[in-house]
Amino acid sequence: MSTSTPGVDALVDDLRRWLPEQRWFAAKGQKLDVVRVTHAAMVADGLLHALIEVDGDEVYQLFIGVRDTVPEHLTTWVIGRLGDSFAYDATHDSDLMAVLLDLLAANGESGGVRWHTEPGVEVVTGLRARPVGVEQSNTSVVFGYHYILKIFRRPAPGLNRDVELHRALHQAGSAHVAEPVGYADGHGMVLAFAQRYLDAAAEGWATATASVRDLLAEADLHAGEVGGDFAGESARLGAAVATVHANLAKALGTDTLSAGRLSRAVDEMHGRLDAVLTEVPELAEHESVVRTAFDAVRGLVDGVLVQQVHGDLHLGQVLRTTSGWVLIDFEGEPASRPADRVRTRSPLRDVAGMLRSFDYAALHLLAGDESDHQLHIRAAEWADRNRSAFCDGYATVGDDPRAQAVLLRALELDKAVYEVAYEHRNRPDWVGIPLAAIQRAAQA
Repeated sequence: MSTSTPGVDALVDDLRRWLPEQRWFAAKGQKLDVVRVTHAAMVADGLLHALIEVDGDEVYQLFIGVRDTVPEHLTTWVIGRLGDSFAYDATHDSDLMAVLLDLLAANGESGGVRWHTEPGVEVVTGLRARPVGVEQSNTSVVFGYHYILKIFRRPAPGLNRDVELHRALHQAGSAHVAEPVGYADGHGMVLAFAQRYLDAAAEGWATATASVRDLLAEADLHAGEVGGDFAGESARLGAAVATVHANLAKALGTDTLSAGRLSRAVDEMHGRLDAVLTEVPELAEHESVVRTAFDAVRGLVDGVLVQQVHGDLHLGQVLRTTSGWVLIDFEGEPASRPADRVRTRSPLRDVAGMLRSFDYAALHLLAGDESDHQLHIRAAEWADRNRSAFCDGYATVGDDPRAQAVLLRALELDKAVYEVAYEHRNRPDWVGIPLAAIQRAAQA
């Protein structure tokens, strides 16, 4: 362990308890066997940077504040004690986060962490920091109305996909991503990523679900008759996603899967289904339909075009700004291994993810409640209307996704199978949403 902070190992037992309670922790609620501090060093007075190895295969990053007394607004974030001092999650401490902005502006290095601004960027300092409270797998801090700094909770060795794809899109002149500002690295990993903060931006999930609420409040009206109709935005979002795909293809190239690689991709789908079937017996009723859809992909004799894509696209990964839609968080699926995230994929994987997200937006308010059939009909109608609008918008820039029905169907079902497992583990009341989608596919 490299450390200039005596006694950091004293936090290990506290971390074993505290880590599974954090929403960005992958194995939430599970008992941890091995927790080891692999690096700990002071970045500034009262601010400690640490890398924590969990059960031998996961590394987590923490910025830890150290104070003799903790203000009331920080008591929720206390991890434990370091000697006579309290140790707590420093991402909620505005004063300590300001230190990171100063280091970025100065292209500084401290505590084994190096900070770099992007070429031509001058960072303004003296801005108040505040954490963003809506993320899951990482933690972001906003500085004034200028920048947003994403701290990667599970940094991985090598280049960072989020940084590299944002750079490629920004250099291509894309209007659908925020400008990269800088990054931090150390120990062979990218540790943080700063971008321009998009003021007055609305999250896609919040905007879409507001439309659903308007519809459900007027259940005697159709989706296109309600004042909050979202179909126009869905079409514009589809065009934005297609534009990002075109920019990525031009900047980073494309490839075509050989028959062998395509067959292996189908085998992976079957493998994921096998794993979920052991957890969720209810899925067995539709197993044959799902497997048939997967195997149909093997017959795509013209091959499948692949490229770099978003990798985990849904309504929570897009923002509606005053000038249009912006895509965020190009890290890929959080549950995937780092090596899998950097693989090229069909752009239809992103399309399938967004189509599934429309289904979620429409039905999540009714999850577990089958009492009002009319509301379920209206919600399904909203999903169908917006799924179609998204594809219509996509087709104004790229190829119509519906023209590749075999591949799109398989990818949607693959995503739904993943959702079944996720909801079974985390939100059992919601497992009916992806199961219902699979049932509809079986009936179709």
